[in-house]
Amino acid sequence: MCGILFSIQTKDPASGDRPNHLTNLFPRLTSAIAARGPDAQDSVQLDVAQLILTFSASELRLRGETLVTQPHRDADGNLLCWNGEIFEGLNVAPDENDGVKLLSALAGCCNAYDVSSAFGAIEGPYAFLYYHRSTNTLYFGRDPLGRRSLLVHHPDAANPYFVLSSVSAGLDPGHSLEELSTAHLFAIDLNVAAGLGDVKLQSCISSVPRDIGGKSLPFAHPSAVNRTIPNDPPKVESLDSIPPHLTVAVDELIVHLDRSVMLRVRDIPHRETAAGEARVAVFFSGGIDSTMVAFLADRRGSLFQDCRHVPPEEPIDLLNVAFENPRKLTVQVEGNVYGLPKREKKQKLRDPLDYSTVKVTYDVPDRLTGLQEVEELRRLCPHRTWNFLEINVPYEESQSARAAVEALMYPSRTVMDLSLAIALYFAARGVGQVRPHAAADAQPYTSPARVLLNGLGSDELLGGYGRHRTAFKAAGWQAVIDELQTEIDRIPTRNLGRDDRVISSWGKETRHPFLSLSLVNFLAELPVHLKMDPRLEAGLGEKLLLRLAARKLGLVEASSRKKRAMQFGSHSARMAPGEGDRKGDLMLEEK
Repeated sequence: MCGILFSIQTKDPASGDRPNHLTNLFPRLTSAIAARGPDAQDSVQLDVAQLILTFSASELRLRGETLVTQPHRDADGNLLCWNGEIFEGLNVAPDENDGVKLLSALAGCCNAYDVSSAFGAIEGPYAFLYYHRSTNTLYFGRDPLGRRSLLVHHPDAANPYFVLSSVSAGLDPGHSLEELSTAHLFAIDLNVAAGLGDVKLQSCISSVPRDIGGKSLPFAHPSAVNRTIPNDPPKVESLDSIPPHLTVAVDELIVHLDRSVMLRVRDIPHRETAAGEARVAVFFSGGIDSTMVAFLADRRGSLFQDCRHVPPEEPIDLLNVAFENPRKLTVQVEGNVYGLPKREKKQKLRDPLDYSTVKVTYDVPDRLTGLQEVEELRRLCPHRTWNFLEINVPYEESQSARAAVEALMYPSRTVMDLSLAIALYFAARGVGQVRPHAAADAQPYTSPARVLLNGLGSDELLGGYGRHRTAFKAAGWQAVIDELQTEIDRIPTRNLGRDDRVISSWGKETRHPFLSLSLVNFLAELPVHLKMDPRLEAGLGEKLLLRLAARKLGLVEASSRKKRAMQFGSHSARMAPGEGDRKGDLMLEEK
């Protein structure tokens, strides 16, 4: 995980220094990107015609044997700010840095076609900024799924400068940020920009197609969903046996997901810490997605290498977060006050609940399923130390962190954004307690892992949401196919940029095995009836293919668990007074 910060502004003829309107903003953004990359920070400033270009970057070392400082520079004057990981498409040895290798590959590019082709050939999460000196052109963009954050401020009358940043400064008069589109890459011809002036600079930003020239590139776009309409496929009676028509698909899913996990946990550099400390953690609710990811991280990679993906002597930390939620405590003591008519609810809430009479526990749904599932992992993988990290968040602590979380997640600003972001914020911090076994006393523990695996993506790809069942009831298989295509299309615009900004504030990196483009493309190309069956009951029909795969691997309990959203499983949803009946898509009130 790294941080990118870049600006363009017209040179001030009087002083040649950065204009005053950036004076306050830049230090705040610089501090924020340093938190993402605490191992090293550097900056480069260039004068190009009448423009001042400022490149800043930070580094979190998760690739290679030696620390490499950004921005990356070569002998020809090219610069690269790189926030990403290359897992496929470019051969990066265990002792090499992928940013250095990518800059070397880009050095051979002569135009936008070459740059687009270079990025369309690599797979992994990324955001980048590349200055090609010989053509005086700036290229920037994000990966096709938007797994890394990159925000843009376009010049306006109040703030006449161009800014790209991995993070924001929250609500700030110095910028008006939006997520950079993943539909294409972007280019700025600085020779043209130099003559336009501040506010008009935006007019010289051009879009660079990911499939420029019609060339077939393996990772330029996710594949389209297979639109074959099934003709009354056989129903699966239970998860105990795999029917013949699903045998191959189940095996292929295991191979693809196993490989995706392997690529995301191997070759993580050792830090100057005690031997045997965890380098990998999993956001862990005990559901099927996070359990599959955790189980495969332990797996012996016989297909790819004769060792376990995570060395057997290292623990794997399972991050399980639970919140003290006053709304839930009110329901516990007084019943569902929030379901009463408005006048009665107001009367009930007039006098605050006396919490001294209430025993606060953290037995939220995700804690209970997590505790059950870690025991299944311990039975199946007894050689591994599984650190089930109980992260308990008192109400006062969550509210104290709220302003920081809102600034990190900006420009995301809804009630649901906050419910999800605050859960990820405390989970990624990794401070809590562990028990060597279920009956043991809890011991304080802080996870040292800097790579955090996330099960996000399986619901979108395998039909895991209730809306997929609703679509089938309304208009059959065709409607389900349409909904699955919509799911893939909107992955880049939903949660990933926000999650990246929040999690990385702790100097840690989240990786999404289900969102490997290789796995996304494999699942998109499968006929819909091999992935899910909305004719079957909940806990069986949704994500049917994944459930069968989990059962085949021995994850009996996880394979039949129903979908539960993180904000409800952890009780992070709508904790503040007055938020009990606010819809998730409403905007947060400005302070």
